[in-house]
Amino acid sequence: MPSVLLMAALAAAGGVVVEPAANLYSRPSLEADVVSQAIYAANIGLLEEKDGWARVQTADGYTGWMPAASFLRAARPYAAAGRVAQVASLFANLYREPSVTRRRPLLTVPFETRLEVASEPEREERRWIELRLPGGGEAWVQRGDVEFEPAPLSIEATIALARRFLGLPYLWGGASSFGFDCSGFTQMLCRRRGVMIPRDAGPQARWDGMAPAGREELQAGDLIYFGSSLEKITHTGMYIGGGEFIHFTTHGRPVAQISRLGDPHWTRLFVCARRLKP
Repeated sequence: MPSVLLMAALAAAGGVVVEPAANLYSRPSLEADVVSQAIYAANIGLLEEKDGWARVQTADGYTGWMPAASFLRAARPYAAAGRVAQVASLFANLYREPSVTRRRPLLTVPFETRLEVASEPEREERRWIELRLPGGGEAWVQRGDVEFEPAPLSIEATIALARRFLGLPYLWGGASSFGFDCSGFTQMLCRRRGVMIPRDAGPQARWDGMAPAGREELQAGDLIYFGSSLEKITHTGMYIGGGEFIHFTTHGRPVAQISRLGDPHWTRLFVCARRLKP
């Protein structure tokens, strides 16, 4: 086991993810189960290193093992200051030069990726934004794919955002628009409302930042939880009104979909509902 001083030094150094969606594993092996993900350009804490792997911590406090090739050491947090463009499209192509035809995309990054802005040339009606990439180098993104300083969303806007993901694939441990799991999706939706909730469904349902909501008193934006008991929560989604909820699930089709709470399958598994506290 590494010393406390070594672990502190690793965490202080930090890193930045350089894969579009980097998996976090339960142990340092590609054969281990995936517990979560960190998206491109996300800052991570480095807690421990072992045989080409690092145990890392993401911004929400979640920990897991990541291959060393998935991140770069960083002397400072990336995109923590200055002009930052955040991907607003479900996916955004980054290019080596400001053209979609001259070369194939350098990289495709997911929704919410935060990127440092190097310049915003006036040509082509300011269509292109030049970026500084993690670890050095430049790339270009189209302005229509990003937003600046996004404000917290209302419940109505959050539901509209959630609908944009309909049909995208379910992915166990997924935390990006390449594929979410159920709790990764609800965590993202709450994050866009300005609240960071726990990563997994069980801890979400038991988190003290949410208040109980009765099934007969559900409001749009409430989170609903399924399983066999409060101690054994296995699934979650967001209520959107009219007896319906939106979620990433493997039930029926493994995609983001809208289901009815009154469906016998979901009625049988319903455990509780929660509402974010003001």
